[in-house]
Amino acid sequence: MDAQRALLDELMGSARNLTEEEKRGYREIRWDDREVCAFYMVRFCPHDLFVNTRSDLGPCPRVHDQKLKESFENSPRHDAYVPKFEAELAQFCEKLVMDLDRRVRRGRERLAQEVEPAPPAPLSTEKSEQLSVLEEKIKNLLEQVEILGEAGKVDEAEALMRKVEALNAEKTALTQQPQNDKILMLAQEKKMALCEVCGSFLVANDAAERTQSHITGKQHIGYGMVRDFISEFKAAKEKAREEEKLAREKEVEERRKQREEYESRRRRSDSGERDKYRDRDKDRYRDRDLDRERSREWNGRGSRDGERDSRYKNGRDGGRDRYQNSSRSRSPGRHGHKRSSRSPARRY
Repeated sequence: MDAQRALLDELMGSARNLTEEEKRGYREIRWDDREVCAFYMVRFCPHDLFVNTRSDLGPCPRVHDQKLKESFENSPRHDAYVPKFEAELAQFCEKLVMDLDRRVRRGRERLAQEVEPAPPAPLSTEKSEQLSVLEEKIKNLLEQVEILGEAGKVDEAEALMRKVEALNAEKTALTQQPQNDKILMLAQEKKMALCEVCGSFLVANDAAERTQSHITGKQHIGYGMVRDFISEFKAAKEKAREEEKLAREKEVEERRKQREEYESRRRRSDSGERDKYRDRDKDRYRDRDLDRERSREWNGRGSRDGERDSRYKNGRDGGRDRYQNSSRSRSPGRHGHKRSSRSPARRY
């Protein structure tokens, strides 16, 4: 019935039975709606694996639609939603496997459990009489062996001891028969085996047809798919974690190299600045020394020029003074010089 309904939905649409008024308020289901099975979209739905088996989960409460699955696979958001859907499916499958593993442990304990020995059952009257006769014979033979041993008849004593051993074996077989039955029951119990994949009990060394029938059964295949998916999901998750770790380490290494390169450039820059400042200081000190040398040279030159100027000035002034003094000391009458016409006439 469900298959026919799904076929009609595929051919005529899910709104085939709605009236025109109902169709106006109807909205087509999309693959990202909550009522759509995300497990079916990304991989498989566990509800479909165990139909009509002891592990049947019942029908899935969400929508399974092949067209929606194709729409999801062709959607540009497919890669973004796959990790989310796979994580939800892995969580559901892990719960199934945990419940199954509990059943497997209980079954293993059941097979490994030893059969507790029951209290020995009382012997029948006939066996009790046989046991009494055997004990009496053994007692008499032991007495005879002791007498023969004292008499030095070793061969005869050994022959009687062999008879005693045979009677003891007969006595043991008579008293241990119920225990042999329990050992046989335990051996039959140990012939059972347990399937580690699906938790089913099997008969050890069973026919190949029955073993193959179990392996190709829904329950075994279904739990095999669940376990394989969990292993694959964990491996992919571990791989992604390792890749993320390597990327993080690579980023840290690149940052370290960039920091070292920056520190190296800064050290070189600081060294260059220090050298530049050092050279500048050297130039400044050298210029200062040169200025001091020039100042000292100019001061020395100035003092020499001053002395020369002073000597020249003093010499010139001295000559002028000497000339003036000599001019004043001369008189017209004395030297007989003619007075200048521009000099005023002196009255006598």
